[in-house]
Amino acid sequence: MLLPFELIALFVGLVLGSFLNVCIARLPNHESIIQPRSHCPRCLATIHWYDNIPLVSWLLLRARCRACKATIPWRYPLVELGVGVWAVIVTRLYIITSEQASSIGSASVVTTVSTFSMPTLIQMTSVFILGFLLIGLMVMDWQTHTLPDTFTLTGTGIGFALAFLRAAFLGPHENEVVLHSRNPISSAGATQDAGTMVLTGPEHYIMSRLLAIVLAAGLVLAVRALYKAIRKQEGLGLGDAKLMAMIAAFLGFGPSMLALFAGVLLCAFYAASLLAKKQADSQTAVPLGTFLAIGGLFAALLSAPVLSWYSSFF
Repeated sequence: MLLPFELIALFVGLVLGSFLNVCIARLPNHESIIQPRSHCPRCLATIHWYDNIPLVSWLLLRARCRACKATIPWRYPLVELGVGVWAVIVTRLYIITSEQASSIGSASVVTTVSTFSMPTLIQMTSVFILGFLLIGLMVMDWQTHTLPDTFTLTGTGIGFALAFLRAAFLGPHENEVVLHSRNPISSAGATQDAGTMVLTGPEHYIMSRLLAIVLAAGLVLAVRALYKAIRKQEGLGLGDAKLMAMIAAFLGFGPSMLALFAGVLLCAFYAASLLAKKQADSQTAVPLGTFLAIGGLFAALLSAPVLSWYSSFF
């Protein structure tokens, strides 16, 4: 049974999912997402508000346009439901009632309402926005093999801005890095000055996030350049590099590499299945961005335990 917080999250997610459908339909064609109003792509009839209620209208209309009876694709309710479910998952991850928390125990991922803090709210908002963007990019790349800058570059900016906001709420000495315990700089005949040189928490947080963006995008660009040098043709698109930069802006370097690994692995399995069925050849383009987006969703939720497990081997 959904809790009140989760019901609110589901409602907000469904509404934003409806808006995301507009973005998916228009952005790859460089169309405005504001004007004109929502309309049937076949007969161009304006869709009234009562025919634009997430999930409900699609069911009541039996997946057909009221005016021309054209089929409304499954993609529309699936995107709405996907964003709604994502909102519920994120809410369940970061908000839980005190009663549930006491029954579960002191799990690190559980934040009770009574201890709900601004850093937690920022992190929850960040993960939700990332999921919203990734779901949209996943569908757009699958349908059109494009990853619009409106999502990737704007998303990178939003993720980095949220990192600044998160850094502002770090506690004393939180995320601080001690470089060394004594100042090694001395002149002839002088004694070494005692002291501690540190990278403050906000400095470390912001600089590491900026470095993550550069490295994540740079790695994809390096692979792209190497592929072109060897095969004499384009392989990876610039959009894939921008997508990785966006994921790194929200999650940091480690989780972005997990997203890259998971995405490439999924894409390889998909490509292998197409080759096995003789539905593709070595020249067939596959939507890598779709699988990177799936990897990003996976990393947003599970990067902490997965990376902790991986680190245990070293």
